[in-house]
Amino acid sequence: MKLVLPVLVFPSLMVLSACSAEPEPSAKPSDPEEQLPLAAAESEETPAEDEPPLDDTGVAESNDDDPETDDTGDPLESVEEEEEEEQEEEEEVPEVFEPTWPDTTDPFADAVVEFTPGPDAGFGAEFYPEIVLGSPEGRGATAGSLDVLSLGELGSIVLEMTDLVVEDGPGPDLIVFENAFSGWPETATVEVSADGEDWVGWPCEPENAEDDFPGCAGVAPVFATGEFLVDPTDPVQAGGDAFDLADVGLTTARFIRITDSGFNALGYGGISGGFDLDAVVAANWVEAELR
Repeated sequence: MKLVLPVLVFPSLMVLSACSAEPEPSAKPSDPEEQLPLAAAESEETPAEDEPPLDDTGVAESNDDDPETDDTGDPLESVEEEEEEEQEEEEEVPEVFEPTWPDTTDPFADAVVEFTPGPDAGFGAEFYPEIVLGSPEGRGATAGSLDVLSLGELGSIVLEMTDLVVEDGPGPDLIVFENAFSGWPETATVEVSADGEDWVGWPCEPENAEDDFPGCAGVAPVFATGEFLVDPTDPVQAGGDAFDLADVGLTTARFIRITDSGFNALGYGGISGGFDLDAVVAANWVEAELR
């Protein structure tokens, strides 16, 4: 009798067989050199996020939202704003008056001929005579200059103009500068002479405060200074008290005499009494050798 043995199949052996089977090869090439073209292609197709896209010429495309810059890299708008601000600052700088008189001359007093101080004089004496020569040094409507010489009660001074002399012309011809300011006038009479011998003057009313002391010097504040920020020969800009030669019948004047009025009671006392002279100027002038 032929013996037939049955075939037994064990599930565990089937599982073992399946696990020991060789894996199928991957579709991705294992050679690194074969992977380079693919990586390069991917980098060409996707530009970096922080780099601008290129146009067909290879130049980076511009973004209209980005501000224009100059060659330093600063935005043009900010540069233009800075230039406008600088221009405005330049426009605010006041113009300095350019003297119109000939070189080596000036329209201010050049010498002191005589000084007769009165009681309570003395302030500024250490800088005499230069302190009353040359340009005024005004301090405006609310303060008086300290660049002055106090004449004292009834004191007087005679000044001479040697290069340019006062000439009768349009409007006022002579301006006298004291250190008057609001509420504090100190008056003086003013006289002029062509030769230093014959004198004529303007009537001064030192007690007529209601009409602002007509004909007197020492009333108006002074704005002109040696920096020439304003025209010292223009009484509107320069301040001071202006006088017209036509009123006293002269065509030219070389000498100016200023005398304290004697009515400056509030200003007498100490060493700064009376009229305080700062300077005089010819508003209209002519060269001395041409007169």
